[in-house]
Parts: sequence; structure tokens; C-alpha cells
Amino acid sequence: MVTGITRNAMLEIVDFIIKSIEVINDHDKDAFIDTLVEAFKRGSKIFVTGAGRSGLVAKAFALRLMHLGFPVYVMGETIVPKMNKGDVLIAISGSGRTKTVISLAEAAKSIGATVIGITTYADSPLAKVADIVVHLPGRTKLSSEDDYYIRQLIGLHEPLSPLGTLFEDLAMVFLDGIIAELMDKLGVSEDELRERHANIE
Repeated sequence: MVTGITRNAMLEIVDFIIKSIEVINDHDKDAFIDTLVEAFKRGSKIFVTGAGRSGLVAKAFALRLMHLGFPVYVMGETIVPKMNKGDVLIAISGSGRTKTVISLAEAAKSIGATVIGITTYADSPLAKVADIVVHLPGRTKLSSEDDYYIRQLIGLHEPLSPLGTLFEDLAMVFLDGIIAELMDKLGVSEDELRERHANIE
């Protein structure tokens, strides 16, 4: 059995995720899913972006979208094709202030792509440019008094999950939940996902 600070940190993260499930807006979640389903049906491309650990979460989500059969690309990679009107950009930033992410969101918006922002701050630059905002609670690397309501939510004083850990872990779990619902709505089985899984590793 895991003990000590590691155990306490794990329990803190799990407890935060469980409590966050009750405050994530279902309407935002549905708008996110509906946008992806519509894009899938018309064959539009999906692009994902995020910096640092949020970027790793974005890449993990992109991998699962690929397994579902979406034409999906990670911004910044060498094989990213032209973005067109009707395509979708999913931008992940806990602070909603990451300059590279905002610049990409603004560029995508100017092309006519749909921008989905996933962030903690509903009044952030990313939220303002996005067509759809999924608000996920969480401590971010810019934590300050803005974190007060989050600390109240989970009862933290000296958190064991530094910087953006809570946001990134919650985003990962939330996006895995999105994949499960997309599987259901698109009628995709796990066997079909397995067929698209890499066979050279």
C-alpha cells in the first residue's frame, strides 16, 4: 500500500477530480461533443494545441481521437496540414493566458475554424476568443488569490499538487470521459480503436 506524502497527494488529486465532476457545466461538455461529432460527419480536421504539460494532455487526446477515426493534428508538428473554415481547434491552457496558445486560437478564428478553449479562467484571453469554452476548475501555474474558490472547493491550505497539476490531471480525466461519450455517439467499438492502434512500437 502506498503511504506518506505520495499517498496524500494522490488522494488530494482524486478527491479534487471527484468534486470537480459536480461543477463542470454539462452544457459546455455537450457543446464540445456536438462540435466534434458534426466535424466528424463532415470530414473536418481537428487540431489540438497546448503548452508544456497541457500540451501533453492535448497530444494524448489527439491520439484517442485518431483511434476514433478523426483526422487530427497536433499544432507545431511537421505534418500539420492547412487549416480551413469549418475545421476545429482545441486549445488547452489552465491560465488561458499562454501566448502561443492564444495566438494559434486567434489565427484559427480568423480562418473560420471553430475554437474550443479548455481553461480554468472564464474571463481569460483564450476564453474570450473561443467559440466554445469548457471551464475546468484547477490550480494553475499562475495561482494566487484567484485560487481561493478552488481551495475552498477541495479544502486545501498547502496543496500537495504544485503549479498546474490539478488542472492537467482533471483535463486528462475529463477528455478521456469525452472519448467514451464520443465512442457511444459515433457507434465506435473498442475493437475499432484497437484496429487503428499503432502496430509498430
